[in-house]
Amino acid sequence: MAMKPRHKRIALLVGVLAAVGVAVSLVLNAFNSNLTFFYTPTQIAAKEAPLGRTFRVGGMVEEGTVVRDGITVRFLVTDTAKTVPVRYEGVLPDLFKEGKGVVAQGQLGADGVFVAREVLAKHDENYMPPEAAEAMKRAKEMKAGAGNANLPALASGQ
Repeated sequence: MAMKPRHKRIALLVGVLAAVGVAVSLVLNAFNSNLTFFYTPTQIAAKEAPLGRTFRVGGMVEEGTVVRDGITVRFLVTDTAKTVPVRYEGVLPDLFKEGKGVVAQGQLGADGVFVAREVLAKHDENYMPPEAAEAMKRAKEMKAGAGNANLPALASGQ
């Protein structure tokens, strides 16, 4: 029995929609697996960062915390409120210094140490990744807010 033209169009439309659906799901799956989220030391301390999944942590390299042992480097990254211990094996960028901005990409271990596979340092005196700058600003505001917790609240508009 031959298909009517109307049935052929419906079958073609269903086939095209199925193909588009498969293509979209493949693209979204690839995008999701390559997506790398950014977390601050405060978020990591609050257990918001995923264990066993690659993400980025950023902030400032805390002064006096860089310890080199062969090719292994350990240091603390801070957003002025909390710190995260980082371990990295490899050659650090030339611009990596204590007290300067840094973004590290890797995974958080069960022991709370962030194992970095890549470390990015700022490239000039004024640059810091926007996420890290925003995180540092929020952490300072939270720290200032906590310091003023004992002060009476002011009525708005007065």
